[in-house]
Amino acid sequence: MRLRSLPVWLVPAGVTLVLTLAGLDAAQPWRDELATWSAATRGVPALLRLVGTIDAATGPYYLFMHAWVTVAGDSVAALRLPSALAMAAAAGLTATLGQRLSDTRAGALAGLLFAVLPGTSRYGQEARPYALAAALAVLSTLLLVDTLRRPGWGRWAAYAAATIALGLTHLVALTLLAAHAVAVLTRAAGVTRPPPPTTGTASTGPQADPARTPPDPGRPNADWLGALRSRQGLGRPSGRLGPLRCWLLALVPVALVLTPLFLLARGQRSRQLAWVDTTRLGDLAALPGGLAQSAMVGGMLVALAALGAGRLGRRGLLPVAAVLLPVLLLFAAGLAIPLWVPRYLVFVVPFGCLLAGAALAAARLPAALVVVALAGLLGLPDQVALRRTHEWPRTATVDYRGTARIVADGQRPGDAVVYSPRDSWLFLDLGLRYHLSGQVPRDVLAAEDQDRRGDLWAVECDRPAECLAGTDRVWLVVAGRRADPLAAVPGAKGDALRAGFTVTQVWPRPGLTLALLTRPQ
Repeated sequence: MRLRSLPVWLVPAGVTLVLTLAGLDAAQPWRDELATWSAATRGVPALLRLVGTIDAATGPYYLFMHAWVTVAGDSVAALRLPSALAMAAAAGLTATLGQRLSDTRAGALAGLLFAVLPGTSRYGQEARPYALAAALAVLSTLLLVDTLRRPGWGRWAAYAAATIALGLTHLVALTLLAAHAVAVLTRAAGVTRPPPPTTGTASTGPQADPARTPPDPGRPNADWLGALRSRQGLGRPSGRLGPLRCWLLALVPVALVLTPLFLLARGQRSRQLAWVDTTRLGDLAALPGGLAQSAMVGGMLVALAALGAGRLGRRGLLPVAAVLLPVLLLFAAGLAIPLWVPRYLVFVVPFGCLLAGAALAAARLPAALVVVALAGLLGLPDQVALRRTHEWPRTATVDYRGTARIVADGQRPGDAVVYSPRDSWLFLDLGLRYHLSGQVPRDVLAAEDQDRRGDLWAVECDRPAECLAGTDRVWLVVAGRRADPLAAVPGAKGDALRAGFTVTQVWPRPGLTLALLTRPQ
């Protein structure tokens, strides 16, 4: 089979899948993935309680992962596999959309560039919804482009379904609808624009009939907006309704499904995003490196995207809007409300690659492939680092796995475990529970666990000294490096531990300190 006969999506999707599957379970799950595991392994009633308490925006993804782990298990590779498959789909869809908006070469190069970005592997190897959101963002946009070119109620319904799925996966990704509005309004202006006059000068001859004018083979898919007048009915609105009205009607089910989720998530924002600061101008400058997971590769992508936008002209309006408008909308909202989290914008990266692919397509294919390979080489150190840890910076590893191994090797029947702090986003208890499976020492201070409480944190007993009575050995897990772990435990819990136990041994681990406490004989 000749290479040119392959579908445009196949090679980018295949390369992405190979890269994301390489070392899929090498980095241990970090705190956000532990939250996913905790939610997905609960029963449905407990999961719904969690969604109603703190994490409604991620609730649909948790329900999906609940079904997934029921079938595939909760190993690190199993938890991350849906994201790896979604990133491969995102690469293939990016190549297909690039083919629609420009040509086959631009689409293939866009997909390949997306495949080699360190950020693609980073979020393709994470049990969180960002990879799914990236795939659905491109799918929704691709369906919109096809529907505007060939209107029909079935296509509008497919677009609405994909957009609902996008919102259920990641509410912030609905900012992409601003870019879709630009495309629809531009399309509507093309439909309503009056035709050019039929009379011409003597030298031009009679006005050509666009429906009978053959396409220019030298300009494949030269202008998807200009194709409105072609013979396939690209210029006809659905029925008697124009494209704007059809689009607004398609958004009605989107609004009906997602508005309750949005309202519930908005009520939880102060608790869910309490750790986020308002935006500053420097956040925009740092965004490309954050999304690409490499400052050099991010800068390279921005430069290529700018060149591609200039080359595409009006054809680049949709991908340019799909990159800029979500970023600017989230940044503007973040000035007043703490919302700015760079990884929330992973879904714009494929559209940046579309623009970059158009720039690369202007060069000879070997030269373009060299640039793609260069992007891969520049990102290679980050590719290696992200397979060691998903924390940022990479030196901020939290070694749940190593801590759990020490406990597993040294625990005895009747041992207890105590965590400090208990209510932090480090999820010390979840990390130990994940790696020890059913062999966790008794959580002696837990008065109400996460499942019953419908939360990500357990509630500890009010009288720690009484709860510790009868316990002779305690494994103390403390966040950070602590020379004296007992001194780092505050409040009544610390007083009870210091009064009843002495430190027998201390194991400093990256991001954690583990100590074995025993009662004096």
